[in-house]
Amino acid sequence: MTIVSAVGTAQALDGREAGLQATHQALNKLGATAPGLAVVIASHQYQPREVLNGVSSLLGDTPVIGFSSPAGLTRNGIHPHSVVIALLGGDFQAETLWLPGYAQSGRETASKIDLHASARVERQSILFFADGFNGDAEQFCNTLPPSLDVTGALSSGDLHTGNTYQIAGGQTGSGGMSAAFVRGAVRVGVGAEHGWDPVGNQFRVTRSRGFWLRTLDGRPASEAYAGLFGYPARDWAFPPLSYLARLYPLGMEQSDGMVVRSPIRVEADGSFRMNAVIRDGVYAFLLVGSRASCERAAKTAAQHALLKLGDAKPRLALVLADVAWQMLLKAQPGAEIAAVQEILGETVPVAGGYTLGQVMTSDDESKPRFLNQHIVVIVFGEPNE
Repeated sequence: MTIVSAVGTAQALDGREAGLQATHQALNKLGATAPGLAVVIASHQYQPREVLNGVSSLLGDTPVIGFSSPAGLTRNGIHPHSVVIALLGGDFQAETLWLPGYAQSGRETASKIDLHASARVERQSILFFADGFNGDAEQFCNTLPPSLDVTGALSSGDLHTGNTYQIAGGQTGSGGMSAAFVRGAVRVGVGAEHGWDPVGNQFRVTRSRGFWLRTLDGRPASEAYAGLFGYPARDWAFPPLSYLARLYPLGMEQSDGMVVRSPIRVEADGSFRMNAVIRDGVYAFLLVGSRASCERAAKTAAQHALLKLGDAKPRLALVLADVAWQMLLKAQPGAEIAAVQEILGETVPVAGGYTLGQVMTSDDESKPRFLNQHIVVIVFGEPNE
């Protein structure tokens, strides 16, 4: 049986109507094939229960996972205040798992994922979405064994209130993780890249506590940025600069390459709220992105995903881009999707959204890596028989 997919999108005043319309559109495109997995990307402005009610009223017991985002993505570009749904059908099996305790313990959540996966002997791909403001994604990745093929992202939403949500099966809420375990005759290829480069300015992290980066070179982090960009340090604690700081992440050289870490926002005391821990004493470069470098990165990620597919035919692409991409490409909305489609072709359906962090597994011997500022392209393919 072939792998088929369809993507639907809709805007409406309430989440139930948007979810209903998007699902109806996707089902019409899917035709007679029954969906085996649904991925929902919904505006954080909707109530999650309403979105789920609209989607599930048409899908019944189809496995569903989803996350909140400032905007959805399809091959037609960017869709703010909308619901985007991708349906995948064919000769494969999927089951979902709702893990409400992710914000309390990334380690315990990883153990539950591993336990659930080990109950099956056949190879499986795991797709997840977790809270982007609460929980330790790096701890989650480090706890998982190298043998698991895990890809996912951290849901985004209102940067001011820190509100996001996740969906799995009939469950929804904040602070959790939704996961799908996919097995059978479907291939999954994943590629990731970022479009940010060092500009020569280097800082020493002199004080960091948990997710808060307090000082760089002995000064409040906002003062270090104020000296570079010319805006007073106090202005960085208020919109728009408090959120635009994500456009200027920090890069740290490690043995396996450069790690990018991005602020979620600037706090009133001038510290940076991160979603990964940065150790005291490390040196970090200021990174700056551009449209051209991001478009190259999107093409590279899509090429790597196709390479991982081998001879399988691409049937659906999920694109998970960092929220910084939305900020950077505001004058050219959807430029990253156009770049991905240049590689995949116009006929492959695309769905996606903006995230506060990304996770991918490079190979069978590696643990999953927690990323900031990247674009992750996940391509589902039909094996060539």
